[in-house]
Amino acid sequence: MAKNSLTNIEDFLKPKRFAFIGLSRDPKKFSRAVFKELHAKGYDIYPVNPNMDDLEGIRCYHNVADLPENVKHALLMTPKANTAGAVENAVHHGITHIWIQQGAETRDAVEIAQQNAVKLVHGACIMMHANPSGVHKFHRFLSKLFMTFPKK
Repeated sequence: MAKNSLTNIEDFLKPKRFAFIGLSRDPKKFSRAVFKELHAKGYDIYPVNPNMDDLEGIRCYHNVADLPENVKHALLMTPKANTAGAVENAVHHGITHIWIQQGAETRDAVEIAQQNAVKLVHGACIMMHANPSGVHKFHRFLSKLFMTFPKK
């Protein structure tokens, strides 16, 4: 699978607005920590989970089809078994930029995104790129030190 470009990462983060597909109902899961931190950093997040109506006062969408039309970016933190279907559904509903969180990517999901000319980031942690702090800032430093940080 091809490496990520810094341009695609920056393009994904620039509008500071995205759907969050696969956000867990369990407050102890990593996706919830990501949601909380990115929301605190000013990102406009549209949670998508068919089993949630509300998260900390923010409306949850049951399906990508229910999202406002101006939401064209989606972060996926789905189980691997669901990622390809989530990419297919997102593309079908007009999502043009997809970030598949590290650990959620599959070859099929990446191929579906690439076949549909989606700007794609995969296999990377969004927390290392979205104004990182704490351990994520340190991971970013190490990535640059060992020259694994994406290039334009």
